[in-house]
Amino acid sequence: MTTTSTFMAADGDGYELLMGRWSRRLAVPFLDFVGAADGERVLDVGCGTGQLAFAVAERSKVSEVQAVDLAPAYVEHARRRNQDRRISFQVGDACALEFPAHSFDRVLSLLLLHFVPQAEQAIAEMRRVAKPGSVVGAAVWDARGGLVANRMFFDTAAALDPKANERRARNFTRPMTRPGELAKAWRAAGFNNVVETTLCIRMEYSAFSDYWAPYAGKDGPGAEYVATLGSAERTTLQDAVRAAYLDGEADGPRSYAALAWAVKGTAPAAQDTRGATPVERDP
Repeated sequence: MTTTSTFMAADGDGYELLMGRWSRRLAVPFLDFVGAADGERVLDVGCGTGQLAFAVAERSKVSEVQAVDLAPAYVEHARRRNQDRRISFQVGDACALEFPAHSFDRVLSLLLLHFVPQAEQAIAEMRRVAKPGSVVGAAVWDARGGLVANRMFFDTAAALDPKANERRARNFTRPMTRPGELAKAWRAAGFNNVVETTLCIRMEYSAFSDYWAPYAGKDGPGAEYVATLGSAERTTLQDAVRAAYLDGEADGPRSYAALAWAVKGTAPAAQDTRGATPVERDP
């Protein structure tokens, strides 16, 4: 069976603590970049707990937002919070979207593609379901060069454990996270008017306990690594990461810059098959 996501997903509340709160912030500059317009039918690919879908509906009078994610726990979490009849959440695979071709006026993906081994297939699917001339956009973290809070954890872990060094290398070299990689993939998929940019938010924590909590959970690469450690190793890591967080000062709030790569392009005319994957889905 082909793995279509390398992200460890377990609990909606856990994901909110790890990433949902930052997705909510990142959705603002992302939508400034990719746009949203009244009356549109929008698709959110890899919706997580729904922060981008909610932001789209809040920003404009769209007619409909369809949102899909591979993790049932995240979809259920989003459904429980949803009070907007225009938004619909469902379990779905980014590499095999269950929508007809040319169904959406705008197709968006936030913080997904770097966890998809066959990212090109997911991009091809995003193109397939987009109407000709519509905007298709995505954003992923600049994991190697722009995600300070995440680097602090993995750099500290790598100094203590060779296996953590291997995980750090894997996390900071994921697909679509290098400069220009998203734009190159968009052009290869046949999109027109391709533009790549950098988005910036701040990740703000109230104290070290707030920062550490996601790593003690069950969601994401950091928690996945921590779960492999014995009790003594975990304590050693937590103490070392705490020292990095404190930076010689008292515990309390910290604010870290977080950069993401973003890309947008317009779907080509239906007869233009450059870069397209010839896959059709039943309505």
